Amino acid sequence: QVQLVESGGGSVQAGGSLRLSCVASGDTYSTYCMGWFRQAPGKEREGVANIRSDGGTNYANSVKGRFTISQDNAKTTLYLQMNNLKPEDTAMYYCAHNPGYLCFLVKNYFRYWGQGTQVTVST
Repeated sequence: QVQLVESGGGSVQAGGSLRLSCVASGDTYSTYCMGWFRQAPGKEREGVANIRSDGGTNYANSVKGRFTISQDNAKTTLYLQMNNLKPEDTAMYYCAHNPGYLCFLVKNYFRYWGQGTQVTVST
Protein backbone atom coordinates (compact mmCIF):
# COMPACT_ATOMS: atom_id res chain seq x y z
CA GLN A 1 0.00 0.00 0.00
CA VAL A 2 1.08 3.55 -0.74
CA GLN A 3 -0.43 6.48 1.11
CA LEU A 4 -0.49 9.90 -0.57
CA VAL A 5 -1.23 13.23 1.10
CA GLU A 6 -1.52 16.41 -0.95
CA SER A 7 -1.13 19.99 0.25
CA GLY A 8 -0.50 23.46 -1.11
CA GLY A 9 -3.81 24.26 -2.74
CA GLY A 10 -5.50 27.59 -2.27
CA SER A 11 -7.07 30.60 -3.96
CA VAL A 12 -5.06 32.87 -6.24
CA GLN A 13 -5.72 35.45 -8.90
CA ALA A 14 -5.11 34.74 -12.56
CA GLY A 15 -1.42 35.00 -13.36
CA GLY A 16 -0.42 33.85 -9.90
CA SER A 17 1.49 30.77 -8.80
CA LEU A 18 1.04 27.84 -6.44
CA ARG A 19 3.16 24.83 -5.57
CA LEU A 20 1.40 21.60 -4.71
CA SER A 21 3.10 18.88 -2.68
CA CYS A 22 2.31 15.20 -2.29
CA VAL A 23 4.01 13.16 0.43
CA ALA A 24 4.19 9.43 -0.24
CA SER A 25 4.54 6.81 2.51
CA GLY A 26 4.12 3.08 2.91
CA ASP A 27 5.49 0.54 0.44
CA THR A 28 8.40 1.67 -1.68
CA TYR A 29 9.15 0.66 -5.24
CA SER A 30 12.35 1.09 -7.23
CA THR A 31 10.37 1.78 -10.39
CA TYR A 32 7.11 3.68 -10.41
CA CYS A 33 5.06 6.36 -12.04
CA MET A 34 3.58 9.32 -10.17
CA GLY A 35 1.22 11.88 -11.53
CA TRP A 36 -1.02 14.86 -10.92
CA PHE A 37 -4.62 14.84 -12.05
CA ARG A 38 -7.38 17.38 -11.67
CA GLN A 39 -11.14 17.34 -11.68
CA ALA A 40 -13.41 20.35 -12.06
CA PRO A 41 -17.08 20.18 -11.04
CA GLY A 42 -19.11 18.29 -13.61
CA LYS A 43 -16.04 17.22 -15.57
CA GLU A 44 -13.99 14.08 -15.92
CA ARG A 45 -10.74 13.69 -14.00
CA GLU A 46 -7.92 14.61 -16.38
CA GLY A 47 -4.19 14.10 -16.34
CA VAL A 48 -1.97 17.11 -15.76
CA ALA A 49 1.56 15.72 -15.58
CA ASN A 50 3.44 12.56 -14.66
CA ILE A 51 6.97 11.57 -13.79
CA ARG A 52 8.77 8.23 -13.91
CA SER A 53 11.16 6.98 -11.27
CA ASP A 54 14.02 7.72 -13.71
CA GLY A 55 12.89 11.35 -13.96
CA GLY A 56 11.13 11.28 -17.31
CA THR A 57 8.17 13.65 -17.45
CA ASN A 58 5.06 14.18 -19.52
CA TYR A 59 2.55 17.06 -19.54
CA ALA A 60 -0.93 17.74 -20.79
CA ASN A 61 -0.90 20.27 -23.63
CA SER A 62 -3.02 22.66 -21.58
CA VAL A 63 -0.29 23.11 -18.95
CA LYS A 64 2.94 22.81 -20.96
CA GLY A 65 5.22 25.74 -20.31
CA ARG A 66 3.31 26.75 -17.18
CA PHE A 67 3.47 23.72 -14.85
CA THR A 68 6.50 21.73 -13.73
CA ILE A 69 6.40 18.32 -12.04
CA SER A 70 9.34 17.25 -9.89
CA GLN A 71 10.42 15.10 -6.95
CA ASP A 72 12.73 15.62 -4.03
CA ASN A 73 16.02 13.69 -3.89
CA ALA A 74 14.60 11.17 -1.46
CA LYS A 75 11.71 10.60 -3.88
CA THR A 76 9.21 10.79 -1.06
CA THR A 77 7.63 14.09 -2.07
CA LEU A 78 6.11 14.98 -5.43
CA TYR A 79 5.68 18.60 -6.44
CA LEU A 80 3.68 20.51 -9.01
CA GLN A 81 4.84 24.07 -9.58
CA MET A 82 2.03 25.98 -11.26
CA ASN A 83 2.77 29.37 -12.79
CA ASN A 84 0.66 31.79 -14.80
CA LEU A 85 -2.49 30.20 -13.45
CA LYS A 86 -5.73 30.65 -15.36
CA PRO A 87 -9.36 30.41 -14.20
CA GLU A 88 -9.70 27.20 -16.21
CA ASP A 89 -7.07 25.61 -13.94
CA THR A 90 -9.61 25.71 -11.11
CA ALA A 91 -10.16 22.13 -9.90
CA MET A 92 -9.46 19.59 -7.21
CA TYR A 93 -5.92 18.34 -7.77
CA TYR A 94 -5.03 14.73 -6.99
CA CYS A 95 -1.71 12.95 -6.62
CA ALA A 96 -1.48 9.39 -7.95
CA HIS A 97 1.04 6.53 -7.88
CA ASN A 98 1.50 3.27 -9.74
CA PRO A 99 4.29 0.72 -9.33
CA GLY A 100 6.18 -0.23 -12.45
CA TYR A 101 8.19 1.43 -15.19
CA LEU A 102 5.44 2.22 -17.68
CA CYS A 103 3.93 5.65 -17.16
CA PHE A 104 0.74 6.90 -18.78
CA LEU A 105 -1.22 10.06 -18.10
CA VAL A 106 -4.42 8.06 -17.83
CA LYS A 107 -6.41 7.89 -14.61
CA ASN A 108 -7.32 4.20 -14.86
CA TYR A 109 -3.62 3.31 -14.96
CA PHE A 110 -2.92 4.49 -11.40
CA ARG A 111 -3.46 2.27 -8.37
CA TYR A 112 -3.08 4.70 -5.46
CA TRP A 113 -4.67 8.12 -5.00
CA GLY A 114 -4.57 10.96 -2.51
CA GLN A 115 -7.60 12.83 -1.21
CA GLY A 116 -6.97 15.95 -3.24
CA THR A 117 -6.27 19.63 -2.67
CA GLN A 118 -8.43 22.44 -4.06
CA VAL A 119 -7.05 25.08 -6.41
CA THR A 120 -9.21 28.08 -7.23
CA VAL A 121 -8.10 30.75 -9.70
CA SER A 122 -10.10 33.95 -9.94
CA THR A 123 -10.09 36.65 -12.60
